[in-house]
Amino acid sequence: MDGRGRGTGRRLAGLAAVIATSLAATCLPTTAAAAPPRGACTNPEPGRPAVRPLPWAQDLLGAERAWPHSTGSGVTVAVIDSGVDADHPQLRRTGKVLPGRDFFLVGRLPGNYDCISHGTGVASIIAADPATGIGFHGIAPGVRILPVRVTDRESTDSNTGQVIDPGVLARGIVYAVDQGAKVINLSMTSDRNEAAVRKAIAYAVRKDVVVVAAVGNSQSDGSGVLPSYPAAYAGVLGVGAIDINGARLGASQIGPYVDLVGPGDGVLAATRRTGHAYVSGTSFAVPFVSAAAALVRSAWPKLTAAQVIQRLQATASPARGGKGSWEYGAGIVDPYRAVTEGMTSKAVAVPAAAHVPPDQQQLAVKAWWRTAALEARGLTGIAVGAALVLLLIAGVLAAGRRRRWAAGRSNIRRTESPTDALPEHLFS
Repeated sequence: MDGRGRGTGRRLAGLAAVIATSLAATCLPTTAAAAPPRGACTNPEPGRPAVRPLPWAQDLLGAERAWPHSTGSGVTVAVIDSGVDADHPQLRRTGKVLPGRDFFLVGRLPGNYDCISHGTGVASIIAADPATGIGFHGIAPGVRILPVRVTDRESTDSNTGQVIDPGVLARGIVYAVDQGAKVINLSMTSDRNEAAVRKAIAYAVRKDVVVVAAVGNSQSDGSGVLPSYPAAYAGVLGVGAIDINGARLGASQIGPYVDLVGPGDGVLAATRRTGHAYVSGTSFAVPFVSAAAALVRSAWPKLTAAQVIQRLQATASPARGGKGSWEYGAGIVDPYRAVTEGMTSKAVAVPAAAHVPPDQQQLAVKAWWRTAALEARGLTGIAVGAALVLLLIAGVLAAGRRRRWAAGRSNIRRTESPTDALPEHLFS
């Protein structure tokens, strides 16, 4: 899956460019500046150690190549999930994670905290700042994250239909749209077509929001096409998951709602408070596509949501299933191509060929040679004719000398006349 010719130098150059422009993540603090509201997390997940090597997913997509053109700046991405821990060192830059809203707990709590790391991991794949000595970074580090907390359970893409209250989810979607989100990340799925969620999604689509949703993790051999909502709703970009070899993650669901695929097996993501963890599932493939959508919306602000989705599909890298398959959709999301394809829109001007006047001296030389050639051919013909005449005269003189110049006589034999007698029985 490497097939992209991305050298270490290019990657470092892209990272340096972004860090130099506005994403100064080299001096990020390591201690939390805030904590979840009292009683919000009954058993919060602890922080994890930082993982330093470059993750395969970031290496595969090479999104830093697009950063000179777009980092997602000016675009708000709503992460409707378990909340987002704004204290993580790679998410702590001022203005990166907005306060957001908690729709899960009663009261007007913010959504910028997380008890289980799911939403934090999703947000980090989208927007984590580069940091010195850390290979992990977000695909669109210039975006703003709007955290919308709708659950405190991790199994949000297990297709059970029981994890998230549809009314809560619908209110969270409408809130995200009204807060100006241009992209909504839904790392969740359900096997139920809930009217409240369907209406909220339709509202987002009407408001020109790119809605990206997981297709689910319930596929098994022989299970056929399973229902998947909201991925199956009109206007939603459904995302499946692939592994490091480019093969579909076994649990990633198959169906007409699969529009694109992204890395989703053993990908690295941030955990709450600090550090990173390897995670799998279509939940974590979605943010790679959401981030690519944000890059496009920033680079091409006049495109509609439908045009952004079309662009993401048209620029996808080929996948094993072929274009338009129910396993891989249009292919593997390619953030760089999605941003840069067609940036040179002006036709290349080809100068008209200048008419060069003929060189008169050269024409005169050619004419002289042409005349000389004709004269040479004429003289050659005369010489050949004269030679033939001389040969004929020489032959006649030689014959005369042999006969001592006496007149020649031909020996013609006379033919006898036939008899005058007629044959018998000529008449009857």
